[in-house]
Amino acid sequence: MHDAIPFDAFPKVPRLNREVIVTEKIDGTNAQVFIADDGVTMLFGSRTRWITPEQDNHGFARWAAENRDELLKLGPGRHFGEWWGSGIQRGYGLPKGEKRFSLFNVSRWADDAVRPSCCHVVPELFRGPFSTNVVHHCIEYLRTGGSVAAPGFMKPEGVIVFHVAANAGFKVTLEKDEEPKSAAEWRAKQAAA
Repeated sequence: MHDAIPFDAFPKVPRLNREVIVTEKIDGTNAQVFIADDGVTMLFGSRTRWITPEQDNHGFARWAAENRDELLKLGPGRHFGEWWGSGIQRGYGLPKGEKRFSLFNVSRWADDAVRPSCCHVVPELFRGPFSTNVVHHCIEYLRTGGSVAAPGFMKPEGVIVFHVAANAGFKVTLEKDEEPKSAAEWRAKQAAA
């Protein structure tokens, strides 16, 4: 009997008090550049689908196609980031038409000499042992000082806390963080009815 049912081991549980990387959470739209192992084939994506300049997401695929040669320097793999700026979510006070692609992997792309010149990287606010106090400090830093990604913009969204050992990210927002998004959406539907 036991041969017919595959055994699933309980997964290892990472330790909480390990390194985290806290970055500014930019309010734009998720984007990705995929480069195949051949180093030439390239696709562009949103959070949920592949996109093209003809079926785009706020102009990201068009921008990526125009910057193809520079983006190939990312190398094979999936390169995720935030496409943000004028006309997308908060806009961050960028001039009309200005948009930016900020890569998420700060460990790999923080060095300007390595990163393609057309790309930015999300601002790193802290790197070290996990502590809720550190996360609260980063939130207050943004609340009082504004966005690091767009200096002078005083309504940043929040932070991403990437737990290295768990290989997982968690978000904390400046506004309405304690309330699930589904509850806010439900209230909005009730108010509209």
